This record gives sequence, structure tokens and C-alpha cells, in this order.
Amino acid sequence: MATPAPIIKQAITRTRRENRTKDAIPLNDLEKRLLNEYQKGLPLSPTPYRDIAERLGTSEALVLKILDRLQQLGVVSRVGPVFKPKQVGASTLAAIAVPETRLEIVADQISAYPEVNHNYEREDSYNLWFVVTAPNQQRLEQVLQEMERETGYAILYLPLEKQFHIDLGFPLWC
Repeated sequence: MATPAPIIKQAITRTRRENRTKDAIPLNDLEKRLLNEYQKGLPLSPTPYRDIAERLGTSEALVLKILDRLQQLGVVSRVGPVFKPKQVGASTLAAIAVPETRLEIVADQISAYPEVNHNYEREDSYNLWFVVTAPNQQRLEQVLQEMERETGYAILYLPLEKQFHIDLGFPLWC
């Protein structure tokens, strides 16, 4: 069962996109409301952005413009559904041990795959972690193999064995 939600990019200690500033990005009240109120519960309708706009008291065009701007700035990594593991398609948590000097480059390579919804740095020998989703197990394995060839690093596959629900939605502004 899908839980449609905008996915807010994980906190990363390093900038992953050239056009993203390390300084705070000023957001207006509408942008803050959009991010805060639609971490979860994206309307399941033929016109979800129009529905959001109506609830926020603005236009569909402005909602789309804001989301595009926030994606360009790296504030939002993607807008789309999040599926419960093993319900639709295939997915795995994965990790790579990357030399510090290549971490940004490899993170950008991994992030370029549409099958990756986020990645983050960890303080460990396996320092780059990410989740890969695909329509089926065959495609998942194909993507992971492509990533290994492209990056030149072996990937540690960590498929789900036991599911725990962790709600990653939290108030962004009080």
C-alpha cells in the first residue's frame, strides 16, 4: 500500500548539488506550509497539486513552481509515493565504502539513478548509504550492478529481513 508523500532530503553534512548553497535557504510561509503539511498525505486524485493548492489557498501553478524551485535547490529530493517494503516491486538498503575524496562524486552518481530516493553519509567504513527501489528483483539487481560498474566500488546489499515502521514525518516549523 502506497503512502504518497513528498520526500524531504535527508540531512547531509556535505552539499550534494553544485547549485545548492550551504547557507540557509529562505522560505516563505506558503513554502513552509507546503513542506510541513505534505510530508505525508499527498492527495490520491487525478489533480493532486490542484487539491493541495485549494487547501493552501493558492494556485496549482504556484504549488508546482514552488516544488520545482525546492527541487532545484536540493531542499526536496523528489515528490512521489513511498511503498511499504515487499508490497510492490523490490527494494534494498545498500551501502558503499568510498574514499573521502570521492564521496561527493559517487554520491552524485548514485543520486542520478531514478531508482534511488535518497542517500546519506554515515561515519563508518561504509560511508554512503542509500535505498534502491525497482519494479522487480531482476531490475533491482541490474541497477545495483550498473552502479558498481559506474562507481568502481562494490555495493553492500542489505535487503529487508524484518520490517519496523519508523515515521520520518516531523514538524518542520512550529
